[in-house]
Amino acid sequence: MKSNKNSQLQKIKGLLKQLKLPTMAAQLEEIDRGFDQQQASYYDFLEVLAEREVESRWNKRIGRYLKDSALPSTKTFDTFELNRLSQVIRRKIRDLRSGEFLNKRENVLAFGLPGRGKTHLLCALCNDLVQQGHRLKYVTAVDFVQQLLRAKNELSLQRLFKRLDRIEGIFIDDFGYVQYSREEMDVLFAFLAHRYERKSVILTSNLAFKDWGKIFKDEMTAAAAIDRLVHHSHILHLRGQSYRSKPSSSRRKSQTPTDDN
Repeated sequence: MKSNKNSQLQKIKGLLKQLKLPTMAAQLEEIDRGFDQQQASYYDFLEVLAEREVESRWNKRIGRYLKDSALPSTKTFDTFELNRLSQVIRRKIRDLRSGEFLNKRENVLAFGLPGRGKTHLLCALCNDLVQQGHRLKYVTAVDFVQQLLRAKNELSLQRLFKRLDRIEGIFIDDFGYVQYSREEMDVLFAFLAHRYERKSVILTSNLAFKDWGKIFKDEMTAAAAIDRLVHHSHILHLRGQSYRSKPSSSRRKSQTPTDDN
């Protein structure tokens, strides 16, 4: 009788592998032994087996999304001092953590002088959202502009845009940190125009909107870019003392990384 059952288990395991259910196949015998002792129903047995498969697939998906996001793994809410933020900003962050802004294709824009925590805060938000199953991508503005420019030179810019459409939120860090050429700003504006109301843009900048004419080389292009970003957006103004200006002793007590913008 036992040998017959073992044979059946091996046959079921083979069928599960053919159905591409590797976790169910791998854990079949282990779960079966536990249910032998509990004398549970076949429905209970199947439910646990299916739950293990779903959990495994979910964990693998999140792991893949985290890797693809290129987000700094250390910049999370566990390593950020939320009490440094105003109550208004904390309320906004609490709402943003639901991920609803991604579903609505809204943008998140964080402004402030260097050292105010913009990069760390939005990285933490994005890491949180990836853990919930959302697809996001982190890139510095410098690298992203070069990526867009290469695609334009290779006549594949629209193809790149469509590929990025599969990502719910593109996080562009340090926007306006360096000066770009007119050609570089043209491809960035083309991206923002394409992205408008399709998917979300997440962005940090040391420059206020009034200074964006310096980035885009003319006020009209800057105004058009701002218009597309601000419409359907959540704007965070981070003020206060620079984290980098804190005494080194208090910095050691804090968990917030020192390379944050």
